[in-house]
Order: sequence, then C-alpha cells, then structure tokens
Amino acid sequence: MEGKKPSDSAVESRYLLMPDQANPYGTAFGGVIVAWIDMVGAMAAQRHCGKEVVTASIDSISFKEPIRVGDHVVLKACVNYIGHTSMEVGVRVVREDPYSAKQVIATTAHLTFVALDKDKHPCPVPPILPQSTDEKRRYENAKLRVQARKDLLSKIKR
Repeated sequence: MEGKKPSDSAVESRYLLMPDQANPYGTAFGGVIVAWIDMVGAMAAQRHCGKEVVTASIDSISFKEPIRVGDHVVLKACVNYIGHTSMEVGVRVVREDPYSAKQVIATTAHLTFVALDKDKHPCPVPPILPQSTDEKRRYENAKLRVQARKDLLSKIKR
C-alpha cells in the first residue's frame, strides 16, 4: 500500500456562526463546534484512505476562546498518525473577525477514525509520510498520544 503525505488529505472548511448556533450569550454552542470538527475530521480521514470512515473516538478537545455570532469559523483538519485500520486526525478551529481578518485559535481537537471496507469491517489504511517539520512534529506528538491512550486503557479495570 502506497503511503500518503498529510498535505494530500488536509481539509479546510469555513462557516459563519449564526444566531441559531449560539447560546443566549451570543457564543457558539460547543455541540455545533464538535459537529463541525467531526465532519472535517472525517473528510480528511476519507481523503487519506479513500474509504468510508467512522469516528472511533474524540480523544481530546480544548475550547480556548469563544466564537461569537457573526464570526467566521475556519476549521483545518489533517491526518497526523496512522495505526493499522485507524487514523488520528488533528483539527484546529480558528475564529476570524470578518472585518479585520484577525485570527485566533478557538478550539483544538484530536479524533480517531477507522476505515471500513465495502462490508463495513475495519480495513488497513495507507501509511503516512510526514514531510515538513510541522508534519513531523504532529506525527511525533500523535505517537505519544496513541501510546498514552494504550497505557491508560491497560490500567483501567473492567
């Protein structure tokens, strides 16, 4: 299976936060942001493996800054790491002022997606080939997160 560069599957999407997507204080509902994160993350995973994917987990999400009604919301997703049938995708959510174009990171998230074959069973995904310094950093950080999740799961009593 031929490997792919993270840039080959990167996705960027834009939204305008509308009043029905906000709470009474005029800031985005977290659930709206999570839905957008899941959507762009899945698109990046699909682009990487060329198959249907399902969300296996949202491994981390950090809401750093509020997004207000009328703000532009820019989501950037990139595959960071590959397992056998799974992919870790990082998503960065940026709040952009529509008038000044000033950008602030509002939310970051890491999700795991699993590729499915035509019978809806998990199937192998192509390796990832990080190229840039940033892609290599994200790969190494993802490797640490994957190992930390495995270590934690091995310690949890069921």
